[in-house]
Amino acid sequence: MEISTEQEEGVTVVNVITSNLDASNAGRFKQAIGALIQPDQKFVLDLHAIGFVDSSGVGALLSALRQASSVGSNIKLCSTQKPVLVLFELVRMHRVFEIFATRAEAIASYKSATESA
Repeated sequence: MEISTEQEEGVTVVNVITSNLDASNAGRFKQAIGALIQPDQKFVLDLHAIGFVDSSGVGALLSALRQASSVGSNIKLCSTQKPVLVLFELVRMHRVFEIFATRAEAIASYKSATESA
């Protein structure tokens, strides 16, 4: 698994490069994301490379969101592949995370949230 970050319009975009987010790498994912989280940060997790997520992967994503929320940060997801999006809808992750089709939409959502506040 490879994780890289970029800054775009005040948002930290985290590229998660792995084909699966599952029991074999969920622990490393949690550690890597946890190390990035700072107070009042805006994150977008770009999941374009992930084709499969199991319950450990879902748990790792939820853990990251809880950790971010505890310090006033937020995490949004983008570019999920169809099988992953279907799973997220099945387990109602779409009610927990804001999920966007593209990175640009996810980043723009932070700007529009600020403007409407």
